[in-house]
Amino acid sequence: MISKEELAELIEELEIYKGRATELVTVYIPAGQNIYTVADQLEAEKSTAKNIKSTSTRKNVGNALDKITRYLKDYKKTPENGLAIFCGNISKVEGQEDLRLWDMEPPMPLKVRMYRCDKEFILDPLREMNAITEVFGLLVMDRKEATIGLLEGKSIEVLQKMTSGVPSKVRAGGQCLFQDTIINVKRKGDIKINDVKKGDLIKGIDFNNMNETYNKCLKKWLVNKNKSLLVITNGDYPSSEINSSLDHIFYIYYKGKIKETIASKLKIGDFLIGRNNKLIKILSIDMIGSGERLIDLEVENKNFFANEILVHNSSQRFHRITEGLTKEFYKRIADEMKNIFYEMPKLKGILIGGPVPTKDEFLDGQYLPTRLQGKVIGRVDIGGSDESGLKELVQRSQDILAGQEIVHEKKILERFFQTLGEKPELAALKEPQTLHALEYGAVDLLVLSRNIGKAKIKELSELAKNTGASVEIISIETEEGQQFANMGGIGAILRFRVQ
Repeated sequence: MISKEELAELIEELEIYKGRATELVTVYIPAGQNIYTVADQLEAEKSTAKNIKSTSTRKNVGNALDKITRYLKDYKKTPENGLAIFCGNISKVEGQEDLRLWDMEPPMPLKVRMYRCDKEFILDPLREMNAITEVFGLLVMDRKEATIGLLEGKSIEVLQKMTSGVPSKVRAGGQCLFQDTIINVKRKGDIKINDVKKGDLIKGIDFNNMNETYNKCLKKWLVNKNKSLLVITNGDYPSSEINSSLDHIFYIYYKGKIKETIASKLKIGDFLIGRNNKLIKILSIDMIGSGERLIDLEVENKNFFANEILVHNSSQRFHRITEGLTKEFYKRIADEMKNIFYEMPKLKGILIGGPVPTKDEFLDGQYLPTRLQGKVIGRVDIGGSDESGLKELVQRSQDILAGQEIVHEKKILERFFQTLGEKPELAALKEPQTLHALEYGAVDLLVLSRNIGKAKIKELSELAKNTGASVEIISIETEEGQQFANMGGIGAILRFRVQ
């Protein structure tokens, strides 16, 4: 596996070579690809190459493929990050042969698979890889769905898609019953819900003592619904049935407890709560197209009897249920983010996008672990929550992303200058002192300015690599970077003091 500095040098070298025809061969074998399969495919390409009309091109391509296939026989499996191979006749003198082969395992996993003959080597995948200094986690979300992704350089990868199952928001009166549903009203007796008036006292249950009670009707709505449920029960009341919208909330008795259930989630065999705490079994459920205007009520104690069956009263409680489902969805998103990003060593930051309330609820609710919450570098207002939303998030975060490398460099130099000032015995400045520390294996972090040149960066980086030291290359685009360059551009933070 080569370093990014070595990769940059290889790219620079390979860019020089040009073929007279499409005779320079590029092979990319992605991480995880079976290397024997690739070798077999290249063997097959030899036969195809025999059809090339130009004698010299046919010869050069054939020789390059021979060299590559022989070379691949030395591998038992594809290297961890994949393999890139470049081979061709690079002689500048026509008629002479200078067949060369370059191979390398890139510093990051190779994701592209390629076999190409061209006038030049195909280097774009490596250029893009070399531009990647860190990766960023991405999340776009609303209450319905969420998409988690990863930004590496310019490449956006979708890692996970999730849906919430949260019902759509409804306006007041969204949960409805048919107009002929029977309601018990104080001093009026059993009347149709259509005849109920605001201020009427409607029979329901006080859950504190499970006693039946009368409570004031606060509001009444008319709503159009295209579909509804017809629920048939074993109750004693007229028709033993109730018609409701799909989002109306019923009370069912389950494992010794009373729980709220949306009509669309009811099942045959469920027990509904009836008058006098009687349990009423559901015998059948049918979906019907109503096309009618249905009615909903809001009652002080938030429930009432409809056709002798206890039901919830309005969208206020429905809102609470959807809020509960939304919170569960947020927790699932946070768990998935933790699984993906918590141990990701190159994760530089996290960008989160979505509608104004949703992403803010998620972040302000502290659903993410503290470690990931601290890596959130931006929250962006966007509308999409799918793959297109990831692209929009990255596009709208360019200013945030542009500043990240500068912030990183400033932190490195801040640490270096602080060590140099407060603990000078644990810092080295300029080449002689730094070389001395490298020779003793004392360097923990080697800091180099791009201003010192590629050759010197390569030389010192190799020494650092041999002793397990980290290397940071600093630009001169900031005031701190320029200051460091003016001080020689070579320094180190040490593991221990060196005499």
